[in-house]
Amino acid sequence: MRILAALAVLAGLLAGTGPAAAQNRFWLQNNTGQPIVAANVSPSRVQEWGPNILTRGPVAPGMQVWVEPTFADCYLDIRVRFADGTEDGHLGVHACTLTRIVFGPDVSAPTPAPPPPRQAEAPNPSFTFVNRTGEAIREIYVSLTTERNWGRDRLGARQILPSGAAMPITLPRTGVCTADMRIVFMDGRIMEQRNVETCSIREYVWR
Repeated sequence: MRILAALAVLAGLLAGTGPAAAQNRFWLQNNTGQPIVAANVSPSRVQEWGPNILTRGPVAPGMQVWVEPTFADCYLDIRVRFADGTEDGHLGVHACTLTRIVFGPDVSAPTPAPPPPRQAEAPNPSFTFVNRTGEAIREIYVSLTTERNWGRDRLGARQILPSGAAMPITLPRTGVCTADMRIVFMDGRIMEQRNVETCSIREYVWR
């Protein structure tokens, strides 16, 4: 059966159909009476099945899952395994011309829009501040360079950071990766560092 499906793909190409764009994403709809516990999708041109795509668990009856193959082929083979161990499949499906592949009765229903693409999480500017000055620090101020003030003293009232000690500095994930820092020593002396890039470091050592 899979060899025949591959031959059908080859015949379509020889007939003059050009390569389709990578539009082979689809909804896999479970219209059967039991959960689909595993699903495999592979190009019809190969003999091996791909891995189980249901990484978030089974698809319950009446539910559907959005499938985005990692390859650009339009002709796909789809196999599913149900909770009772039985299997079903569709071979040689032209996924680039449809938006839904149904297992069970194909009950007409509006096709929901594809889920929005997952947005990458903003980089993390937080870091660990390490005191290597040889002196105790009584005040620490750290803020993103886009902020207009220093904010609160990170040490708090009646706290000091001895030389050799460290403390975490938490900054909001706004997409900004540069921070300004100010420290105050026990004798009142002030030192500052500006535009320190912190997203790519785990700790910042003040010497």
